[in-house]
Order: sequence, then C-alpha cells, then structure tokens
Amino acid sequence: MSDANIHNANRSGGDSKKGLDSMDGRGGVIKTRHGMLDARRRTVLMGIINVTPDSFYDGGKRLDPDRAVADGMSMVEAGADILDIGGESTRPGAGVVSMEEELRRVLPVIRGLRRNVKVPISIDTYKAPVARAALMEGADIVNDISALRFDSQMGLLVAAEKVPVVLMHMQGTPQTMQAEPHYKDVLREVQDFLAAQVRFAIETGMDRENIIIDPGIGFGKTLEHNLTLLRGLPTLASMGQSLLVGASRKTFIGKILGVDPDDRLEGSLAAAIAAVFGGAHIVRVHDVNQTRKAIRVADAIRFRVPGAER
Repeated sequence: MSDANIHNANRSGGDSKKGLDSMDGRGGVIKTRHGMLDARRRTVLMGIINVTPDSFYDGGKRLDPDRAVADGMSMVEAGADILDIGGESTRPGAGVVSMEEELRRVLPVIRGLRRNVKVPISIDTYKAPVARAALMEGADIVNDISALRFDSQMGLLVAAEKVPVVLMHMQGTPQTMQAEPHYKDVLREVQDFLAAQVRFAIETGMDRENIIIDPGIGFGKTLEHNLTLLRGLPTLASMGQSLLVGASRKTFIGKILGVDPDDRLEGSLAAAIAAVFGGAHIVRVHDVNQTRKAIRVADAIRFRVPGAER
C-alpha cells in the first residue's frame, strides 16, 4: 500500500468551492439491501465488531467467530442500527494483513450475523476482493478508510453493486499517519479532500445518496486536529452527505483524561454527544448500550422529539 497507489484527491483543490456549493442535499437517508436508515430525526448507531488480534481496544476479544456473532447479536439487541465488521487493525503503526487472512477472519462472522440479524452489515476494508466477498455473503455497506484510494477497483465495485460507501479522510497510511501529522487548516483540508472524493465517487458511477463521509478522527491527526474537526462538524454536515463520526475510545480521549482505552467510556460518550450536536447522522461506537442512552437524550434535545423511537 504505497503512496504510488494512492489516488490524488487534491487534484481539484482549486475548484473545491464550486463542488461544495453544488452539494445542496441534506443527507441522512441511506438505502441498503436490508432496509432504509433514516437519520433525519435520530442518530444512527454503528456498532464495532473487530475480529483482529491487535485492534487498539478490543483486539483479541473476538477471534472465535461464534463469539463475534454473539457480540453482534447483543449489540443489535442493545440498539445498534448497523454492525461494522473489521478484519484488519488500522490503529497507528498496525501491519498490513493479507487478503486471505482478512477473508478468513470476516466471512464466517458476516455469514453468522446475516443468519441472525436483520440490520445492515458494514464491511470495514479498503481491499476490493474482501469487499466483494463480504457483499456476496450479505454485507450491505463498504466502509473504506482510504476513501477509494488504496485499491483502484473499489470504486468500480461499489458503483456496480449499488451499495452505500463510507469515504474517510486519512493523512498517510495506518503505518505512517501519526508520524507528525501537519495541516495548514485541518478543517478546510479535510473538507476539500472529502468533497474531491465525493465527486470522484459520483464520476465512478455511485449515487450521491449512497455516499457517507467521515472526517477520520484519529487518522493522521493530533489532539488539537481532532478537537478542531469535532468543533467543525457543522461545516462538514453542510456538505450535504450523510456524516459518520467515529471517536469511540480513541487516543485523543486518553490524552485529555490521562487514561487507557479501557477507561475511556465517559469520554467516548461526551465525544458522541458532541458529534450529534455537530450534525452527525451516524456515530460508530464500541459501547452500544451506553451510547444509545446518551444519544437518545441528545436526539431529544437536538430534534425536539422527547422519547424519540429507536
């Protein structure tokens, strides 16, 4: 996964204003093969199911596919609207996993979950062959941390399958992203990148409504970069795409509180609520039950709908 393989998302930076001005939709409605997600009046919860030995928080906890399936079913019972399955850690400095190993990890879990839950399933991968196999087994959404840059076939696959895709911002790669990340204006640069990748996705044949954007909290950002992006979420929400935010138990929370991942629940809830008030349509979380309760109150305030249905 060298820089030579990375699509140049900055090619249209000079005309990003024009592109953003044309994004007049509001986002929040996502149509999947297993139902529509409507985040216009409530926040959608994406539960994280990592089946890796080395993810920063839950690595090694779900190496048994049956355990992963059981945990996914529990998340749905607790209120998860989407389950996001990942077979390769993308924590800072994580090594690359072969396609064969990634498939070995994720496919049994997707098969098991598809037999037992009705909610949409997301595959967290930047490899087109992994995404293709996952979609064949019943996945509904492709969550690509590279925003279609690391595998030239990913955009064509997603367009052909007509499934929703998450386009995430990351500076560098998981191996290099935390090596002194630098921006002149982090919010504007992330906005420009996402605008360029949305245009690229549409040009590839994807429906605008199927494109979800993610600022990539913790992916090539310092503490201050992450806080700036969270404060600036209304700017990203104004781009007109469905907006996903994943801040759960990440390092920036640990730096603020001085705690390890196991003790970052309260900080994660605070970040999730900030995301809701910033205009996020989807929050990606490890702790579905606790986040659901916090988000329900935040949604009641945000949407003026006390006791909003989940």
